Amino acid sequence: MGIIETKNLTKYYGKSLGIKDVNLNIEKGEIFGFIGPNGAGKSTTIRLLLSLIYPSSGEAKLFGKEIKKSGPEVRKDVGYLPSEIFYYDKMKVKDLLNYSASFYQKDCSKRIKELAGIMELDLNRRIEDLSYGNKKKVGIVQGLLHEPKLIILDEPTGGLDPLMQQKFFNLMREENEKGATIFFSSHILGEVQELCNRVAIIREGSIIETADIKTLRENNYKKISILGDSINKEVFNIDGVTKLVKEEDRISFFYKGDINIISKILSSINLNDISIEEPSLEEIFMHYYE
Repeated sequence: MGIIETKNLTKYYGKSLGIKDVNLNIEKGEIFGFIGPNGAGKSTTIRLLLSLIYPSSGEAKLFGKEIKKSGPEVRKDVGYLPSEIFYYDKMKVKDLLNYSASFYQKDCSKRIKELAGIMELDLNRRIEDLSYGNKKKVGIVQGLLHEPKLIILDEPTGGLDPLMQQKFFNLMREENEKGATIFFSSHILGEVQELCNRVAIIREGSIIETADIKTLRENNYKKISILGDSINKEVFNIDGVTKLVKEEDRISFFYKGDINIISKILSSINLNDISIEEPSLEEIFMHYYE
């Protein structure tokens, strides 16, 4: 079942492009990464998915229902954590969360205490006394207290220290194991690599690649580094070799193409050492942006 489906989803702000022809199909139970730098269109896509803004063209469906028509009904099963969180200052954390829970017509008190314990959040503190990181914890609890079927996260770890980030990731895995689908938008590639099964890369409002992370690595280039005496770098002047750097007796480069071709060249050279590695997600990402 497609939990998130978009077809040629497009948004213009006047003459300025937000996103164009974004097509997503995210299945139940996926942890899906949505990566791109700030301004690439990630938050615009999320706001369209939640029907907080309306598309210029195209459509978006959650749980098989067109979000523009069924927004209030569909959003009951969605937990959303925005990148920027703003609250009424003159409230205690527990009052704010109880108020949020009242919209779901279910008793969320046990769940609130459970999540607050995991995130080390003091429910009796006032909102205005909280640091940015603790306000983000409030947002996490608020987004999960009704046990949503779909969790949408927009840059969720800002303000969290490394230990709390790991607790958050563990919490997301537990929610996923219980059946929740997770849409994880971030520009921090290490987070996406740690948590997600599949990823879409967005650039200047358009998706330029969608694949599982393992496939992205396997079908991408290799990082090759060799060490030897008097190696002529000109032998690597072939299709598929990029970013070649020679430093004294060491040559490093990226290669994408028939592995037999590069192997034949390497076997003809007297080498002292060789290293062939898969690129990191960050290097793959930069490759698509260059």
